Amino acid sequence: MSDIVYFEIPADDLARATKFYSDVFGWEIDEGHDKDYMMIRTGSEEAVGGGLMKRRHPQQTITDYIDVESIDECAPEIENAGGKLIVPKTPVAGMGYFSIFQDTEKNVFGIWETDESAR
Repeated sequence: MSDIVYFEIPADDLARATKFYSDVFGWEIDEGHDKDYMMIRTGSEEAVGGGLMKRRHPQQTITDYIDVESIDECAPEIENAGGKLIVPKTPVAGMGYFSIFQDTEKNVFGIWETDESAR
């Protein structure tokens, strides 16, 4: 079994979305690595965290990231099961790699491989 380890919420207005999620759920939302990306803490240290980002295209929805041991091994399994690659394996320096897919029902999800040597 693989865990959901991260999520991203796209927003047209980051200030409005920050207020909404902070007021409704009590989430702590702080500036991230740039002005169009905020970091979300949803609760305790064990809780899944996420990001609040500027929407990149009108159809962009919430994306959940699922932990995998190897993107290179998991990606073909996803495609063989009918999934479609949207964003190829992409490094996040010092943290790992992600890739984005669409499932058979046209839902978008990401897979995440932790690797601190990622560049």
